[in-house]
Amino acid sequence: MFGIGDFARRGQVSVRMLRHYDAIGLLPPASVDPVSGYRSYAAAQLARLNRLVALKDLGFTLQQVGAILDERVSAEELRGMLRLRRAEQAASVAAEAARLAQVEARLRAIESEGCMSAADVVVKPVPAVRVAELRAVAEGHEPAFIGPVVGPLFAELGERLSAAGVTPVGPGIAYYEPTGDRGAVTVHAAMPVAADVTAKRAFEVVVLPAIEAATLVHQGSMDDVMPSVQALGVWLEEHGYRSTGLPREVYLDVPDDVAGWVTELQEPVVRGT
Repeated sequence: MFGIGDFARRGQVSVRMLRHYDAIGLLPPASVDPVSGYRSYAAAQLARLNRLVALKDLGFTLQQVGAILDERVSAEELRGMLRLRRAEQAASVAAEAARLAQVEARLRAIESEGCMSAADVVVKPVPAVRVAELRAVAEGHEPAFIGPVVGPLFAELGERLSAAGVTPVGPGIAYYEPTGDRGAVTVHAAMPVAADVTAKRAFEVVVLPAIEAATLVHQGSMDDVMPSVQALGVWLEEHGYRSTGLPREVYLDVPDDVAGWVTELQEPVVRGT
């Protein structure tokens, strides 16, 4: 028989972990002195401890480990669990490889530019959102064409929402839809609204779908947005993403001084070609 300290050393685990395994019924000692509470373990229990540690290292939960050790899992179920762990580990390796590629890309950028880039792109899920919107046509995508259209659209939308007694529940969103074959675009100026707001004659209510988006925060006037747009495009190409829908602009902060504007650019994306 081994005392708890000696058994822990032989099993290469901590005494604290042995006490935890005892508390949850996973590996109780062979005997416990009723007076001192001193735990003793049998040599044969090392085999169970070794299996426990091996299964835990494979990523199984302690509940799963207990079921396997107590043979409450069939051979077929165990094969399925191991296949699942293999798939999870493969996905983890792929994710780490992608992160390594991002680190290497950032390192190359710093080495070539001599400084940390301010253009930090984050890929994240964007939930669906119900919006009230107005639309109009601009002659092209350039800020010189968009600005004179989107600004008055948002002003008009704000007035119509106020007249209808509707209060926006989030920051303004703009998105652009190609129109015709001469470079014109339909400009959508939208404000998030509550779920119980329905379409009215003064404005349209639509639901923008949930997307996976590559996002970049642009600071300053939208007249100067093109370098940020181009930086986002370069990032997508370098990291193996492609656009899958209409890009959006979310106006996070719009003080009177446009130099202080904070706008999140959202590009719907999917990885691969």
